[in-house]
Amino acid sequence: MLSASLPRRRGAHTARRFAVNALLLIAVNLFMRTVGVAFNAYLAGRAGGEVMGLYSLLFGVYGLAMTLGSAGINLGTTRMVADVMGRFCPMAEGRDPEDTLEGDTCRQAIRRVLLRCVGYSLVCSLGAGLLMFIAAPWIGAVWLNDLRTVLSLRVLALTLPPIAVCSCLNGYFTAVRRVAKTAAVGIGVQFLRIGFCAYLLTLWLPEGVEMTCLSLVLGGALSELCGLLFTVVAYLLDRRRYLLVKKLAIIDTGDADSVKKLLGITVPVTLSACLRSGLLTLQHILIPRGLKQSGASWETALTSYGVLHSMALPVVLFPSAFISSFSGLLVPEVAESIARGDDGRVARLSERIITPALIFSFGVAGIMACFGSELGEAVYGSREAGTYIRMLAPLIPIMYVDSSVDAFLKGMGEQVYSMNVNIIDAGTSVLLVWLLLPRMGLMGYVVAIYATETLNTTLSLCRMLRMSRMPIRLWRQVFGPLLCAVGATVLCRMGGLLLRLSIQGAAELAGHITVCAVLYAVLCRLTGVWGRDQTRDLRRIFQK
Repeated sequence: MLSASLPRRRGAHTARRFAVNALLLIAVNLFMRTVGVAFNAYLAGRAGGEVMGLYSLLFGVYGLAMTLGSAGINLGTTRMVADVMGRFCPMAEGRDPEDTLEGDTCRQAIRRVLLRCVGYSLVCSLGAGLLMFIAAPWIGAVWLNDLRTVLSLRVLALTLPPIAVCSCLNGYFTAVRRVAKTAAVGIGVQFLRIGFCAYLLTLWLPEGVEMTCLSLVLGGALSELCGLLFTVVAYLLDRRRYLLVKKLAIIDTGDADSVKKLLGITVPVTLSACLRSGLLTLQHILIPRGLKQSGASWETALTSYGVLHSMALPVVLFPSAFISSFSGLLVPEVAESIARGDDGRVARLSERIITPALIFSFGVAGIMACFGSELGEAVYGSREAGTYIRMLAPLIPIMYVDSSVDAFLKGMGEQVYSMNVNIIDAGTSVLLVWLLLPRMGLMGYVVAIYATETLNTTLSLCRMLRMSRMPIRLWRQVFGPLLCAVGATVLCRMGGLLLRLSIQGAAELAGHITVCAVLYAVLCRLTGVWGRDQTRDLRRIFQK
């Protein structure tokens, strides 16, 4: 009787720990996005649009370097450590595996695997960093067409090893289900980055665009070094608590097999990610050049690119933190249902993912379309940013639901298909940017965003619908939310005009948005778009 109760208690403990970790990630994700948008507003006000454009251009190249330097090590470490825990660390009544009778073997096996993962991350990141450091003059002159980026590129190259090692250790914390440590380090690094950048801006802002951009890059580099120190300390404390060192005989963890397994996980991920990242880098490089070919000066092109990419897009994507975090809660459920062959439950889970995502995203789209200009003015003091927010608002349901569909496909083991779709997306975007920007200016980039996001979501959604056999409910998923969003925004605007309530500051804007959101929720409930079954499903998710 007692032995039969242990698996149940163990499962309940694991479910509670998963729920706590998931809710923690939701809170941290929201907090980090809030701080990021606020910091971008501060930078835009102090540094200007040209610096933001140059900064975005730099990070287009830096993204490719980070992909090559990290080499899929986060996923590789998570998978390798989890595999070792499964072989050497039997669970015991809701306790950590290291507390069991076989904890000595577990401790040693995890240490040996983690050392190999750290070594692999250092080799890849040092190689990528050295290549980027040496090639910085050529990248600045040929790729970015701006020699003011060379010094910043070299500083960014120095950050690749710390980021790779942090990514490796974060994979360890994910595998042992202690993501609170990673979240705490991430918050600390974000605040240090803000402090370093603000201090360096006060010193170098009068020195021109190059030094201003360098101050942002160097501030980020210093924060990454501190992040490495914090992560190592967190690991050592974790190791001291859970992985106490003892004199043990050498445990054979299959060194040759572990290296092969690590390469088998990381190499395919790295190759596909590098291909996609390379296409995205090419896209970022082509955008300012295309704007210049359309008749704009280089400074104007950088400024327009910075306003759209570094100011408008973060605001548009900010509420998606709710969707991505919520979708992640259901990924293990999908995987479990697939393993059991329960097709009916897969269909129900897919509807639980897509329907709330669409209802939420239509509401956000209505608010962004209605108050986009005021949001741009309140956050950045820029009407131009507000214009781009309103332009992108109709695309929000497509962008948000794509993250939910991707989560579902990952739960079904369709990562390769998702990566292929992302590569097609990036290649199409490069082609459209190359063709449209010289003729249409920045509107060509907006058209490219609409086309590629629609293509990506369509391909992924069709795959998901075919595999899950999810029932399509057009009223509840599309037409109802759309009409409720239109009705809520119209009522909010008309009520403001009738009561002569003008939007003259952030507080008034927050009030109008809150009223609009409440009206949307009420209309969804009255029209049956959001019913009792959705409320019941949400309650069940968080009671698992």
